[in-house]
Amino acid sequence: MIWEKTELNPDEVREIARRYDLDLISTAVLIRRDYLDGESLRFILENDPLLLHNPFLFQDMGKAIKRIHRAVSEGQTIQIFGDRDVDGITSTILLREVLQGLGAQVRWQIPVGEDDYGLTLQVVDAFAAEGCKLLITVDCGISNNEEIARAAELGIDTIVLDHHNPPEQLPEALAIVDPKCRDSAYPFRDLSGCGVVAKLAVALAFSAAPIFDTPIWFLHVQPANDTFNIEAVRLVNLVVEERIVDTLPAGGLGFAGTRCSGKLKGNRVLVYDREAQLRFLREMNGEGEFELEDIQPNIAAIFPEFAGKSLIRIREMMGTLRFERRAEMDVLLELYTAITWRKLDLHTILETIVDLAALGTIADLMPLVNENKIIVRRGLEVMSRMRRSGLRELLIRQNLHGRRLTTKDISWHITPVLNSAGRMGEPQRAAELFLSDTQEDIEGVIDSILQLNRQRKQLGDKVWDTCFPRARASLERTAGKLVFVADASIRRGITGILAARLVSFFKIPSIVVSLGESKAVGSLRSPYPVGGFLDLFAEYFLNYGGHDRAAGFSLPADLFEQFETRFFQIAQTYTPPDREEAKISVDAEVPPAYLNPELIKIVETFEPYGEGCPPLVFLTRGVRIERVEIVGRKEPAHVKMLLAADRYKWPAVYWNAAPRAGKDFDLNDTVDIVFRLNRNYFMNTETLQLTILDLKR
Repeated sequence: MIWEKTELNPDEVREIARRYDLDLISTAVLIRRDYLDGESLRFILENDPLLLHNPFLFQDMGKAIKRIHRAVSEGQTIQIFGDRDVDGITSTILLREVLQGLGAQVRWQIPVGEDDYGLTLQVVDAFAAEGCKLLITVDCGISNNEEIARAAELGIDTIVLDHHNPPEQLPEALAIVDPKCRDSAYPFRDLSGCGVVAKLAVALAFSAAPIFDTPIWFLHVQPANDTFNIEAVRLVNLVVEERIVDTLPAGGLGFAGTRCSGKLKGNRVLVYDREAQLRFLREMNGEGEFELEDIQPNIAAIFPEFAGKSLIRIREMMGTLRFERRAEMDVLLELYTAITWRKLDLHTILETIVDLAALGTIADLMPLVNENKIIVRRGLEVMSRMRRSGLRELLIRQNLHGRRLTTKDISWHITPVLNSAGRMGEPQRAAELFLSDTQEDIEGVIDSILQLNRQRKQLGDKVWDTCFPRARASLERTAGKLVFVADASIRRGITGILAARLVSFFKIPSIVVSLGESKAVGSLRSPYPVGGFLDLFAEYFLNYGGHDRAAGFSLPADLFEQFETRFFQIAQTYTPPDREEAKISVDAEVPPAYLNPELIKIVETFEPYGEGCPPLVFLTRGVRIERVEIVGRKEPAHVKMLLAADRYKWPAVYWNAAPRAGKDFDLNDTVDIVFRLNRNYFMNTETLQLTILDLKR
């Protein structure tokens, strides 16, 4: 394994550490991970919900909000249709909670048993027969052109809340909220399905405010030498709809001659420090053209620490702004957004939804960057408080209570259990976990889900023995570039698990197909992005979709042989990325004297970890091995060690390293190690532990 550690300029490290009041190790991590742009720094070093992007940046969010309000006011039943996985279930439950909070009549449905993925014509027909007038799809719908067209014919309006890759031709829905749409103005494409629903929830909360859909103008005038810089911004739902910048020479034609003047007449105009702004306008012969409203007193009332401070000083004090030199108008807009959030109590509203949004984000392996970092970080905090009775009991049953929850805890012990219900054809059981009220009902649901999880594991182990030889044989037909397995003994609910297991073993894209009597259903998993790969077979599919590394599809059974033949033909010319010797990137070198318990604070600064944000990797040289123990459940496979570094001794685990013990390292050796640091919980005791990734004498 190659250890890669980018060399840094010590002077640059010290300067950046001073600028942001950081320690040198954290600063080295920021530099090596290229996190020094203002946006990355904000999402890593701050935890303020104000950093979350405005939901009204979705072009159709306003349409969706108004249609929902109309359904509520007219007493229409709103039908929610979701997916069977954890992201789809949390999306469904969250939207149901939010709509019921508005007083809406709500029904919900997810595919069960052998139902197809996504919306079908039969489902749409059934909704129409029940009198449905508004259908909202969650974590699905973006590829259901025919079904949504049918819904429109039957008098059903459809709102699509999805996050999957869109087709070339979008469905003709009333509103589409999907960050991956090509013309989307939303600045972050990797929300989970439940994350998209959370955005709708925040927008619905905002829509109760008097300023919803009401234009507000902001004005800021700054003198500069012999000129005045004038900036006016039109804000609607906290989104900048128009920005005008003018420069007026002192002693010129006056403010009336600027582009701003005509725009502001007759409108509500907000400023910061009204007296100063009036003085500048008088100097430009602009007084009296409109009335100015000063938001400075409102800001001081809500944020006393900002009272009497200039916009420049406030910029330095606000965590959401301190990493970028924003213009004074941008500081003013940020302040207005902050006081609006506080007045509408959006922080409290977010706390009631962010746990489910985090659960969906972790389960669907969304990149933990940008606003996902805050969604998951705050969501884990809320989960730790165990507000939801069903989720609380599952956390207790999985021995996760009383600890600081991490993404690893959720992805190893919670989402696989919940997903197993859908994989075994009973996703409604996972949904019931969030809907059950009594302790007896909750315990019964958890018992059934855990039993389904055990059955899923047994089924996966049994089918693996069939899959693996066929997977290895398929490599010969793809020149070692792709894996393909299809069999009638494979249950459709576990194709994704098997494909992921094959990827883990072979390190290349893998497809697993369940062959049914009338239909074949498959899953694609890949260690690297292969977006668009399934498009090559679109002519065979009934439906398909997903993400760049995980997707699913179905096709008529009588077309499977043609599909398989085409797959192996394409495999011959498929060009995967170059594969090189395994490399590991070192985030920071930690001298033995600095390998102390305080290091965990740095590790947790960069949490949460997951897709797109792997755990920190450290390098320490000259560590002494004081104990070596070979362990393993079925057969010796792993190594436990005790390592001495300066004043501290560290328990360490080195997975799958038993063959190296006694050969590449041994008791009393002095070694260099690359490792991760984490908290380990055993028998209700918490200790710090090193996970060794590689070592050298």
